[in-house]
Order: sequence, then C-alpha cells, then structure tokens
Amino acid sequence: MLLLIAGLLLFTIVHVFPSALAESRTALVEKLGDKPYRGLFSVTIVASLILIVVGWKSATPTPVYLPPFGSEPILSAMVLLAFVLFVAAQTRTNIRRYIRHPQMTAVLLWSTAHLLVNGDSRSVVLFGGLGAWAVIEMLLCNRRDGIWKKPEPASIFTDAVTVAIGAAGFALIWYFHGALFGVAVATS
Repeated sequence: MLLLIAGLLLFTIVHVFPSALAESRTALVEKLGDKPYRGLFSVTIVASLILIVVGWKSATPTPVYLPPFGSEPILSAMVLLAFVLFVAAQTRTNIRRYIRHPQMTAVLLWSTAHLLVNGDSRSVVLFGGLGAWAVIEMLLCNRRDGIWKKPEPASIFTDAVTVAIGAAGFALIWYFHGALFGVAVATS
C-alpha cells in the first residue's frame, strides 16, 4: 500500500506544483528551459504512474465499506461522461464553455463512480486520492487564474466528434476492462 500512496503523492505534488506555486514553476522553467522542464515533468509523472500500478498490484485489499451500488447504468453513464469530458479538455468545444475544468471534472466523475462500486482499501486510496486531487487542482487553478472567461462558441461538429471519440474510448475500455485491469465490468 505504501507504493500506491507514494505514487499518488508524487502524482499529486507534480500536478499541483504549477497551479499552487506558479512563480516557482516559472523560475524553474527559466532555469532549466521549457523542454527540459517538460521532460522532467513527464518522467516524474511516468514514475508516479509506475508506482501507482505496482503499488495497486502489491496491495492486499481489505474491506473498508460496503459499496452502495453494483453495476447500475448510471455509473456507466458517469464514466462515459468522464471520457467525453476528458476528450473535450483537449480541444476547443462548446463543452468547455459550460465546464471550466473538463479534465478534472472527468477525473472526479470517474473516481466517484469507482468509489460507488469498490469499497476496498486500495480502491479508496486510489480513487479517493485521485478524486481529491481533482478537487484540489480545480480550486488551485481557479485561485491562480481568477475569474473564468468562457471561450468563444465552437463548431457543433467539433462537439459531435468529441462525443464520438469519448464514447469510442469508453467502449474500448469497458470491453477490455477485465484484461487491462483484472476486473471485468459487470452488466446487470
């Protein structure tokens, strides 16, 4: 469990650093250069993900609570929406006109859905930790960036493509969830 926690802490610190300490980030970019900074950021994120995966696999799950849900369609809808929001965060869409932080909102939806069906210790640490990170990151970004200026309207076609890509990603992960993560998505 310690590796899982260490990976989550490293992931959180590296992601929170630019929004919580913007001046320090700027100073570090000036000292290292933009590309070396991005490289260091990327290597650290990959290291944190490796720690999370190894930590997850090595942790023995113990019951923490009885999950309130099974595989209800609403949970699948939450994860589908998370996929769409994650894709929307990467391009100019109308979705971004209504949701200030689509990527962090996606993580929060995804983690909440997983907490509603998984009540073991490692799930609480992983999904609870990532959900908490998403909330903290949104608050820090709001503080750093100030008042939200909504983007200009985008093409409806871009929205449709975003939804299609998000739905395709969701379908692939849903279908291969068992092979990728060791737990098949149950259908009710």
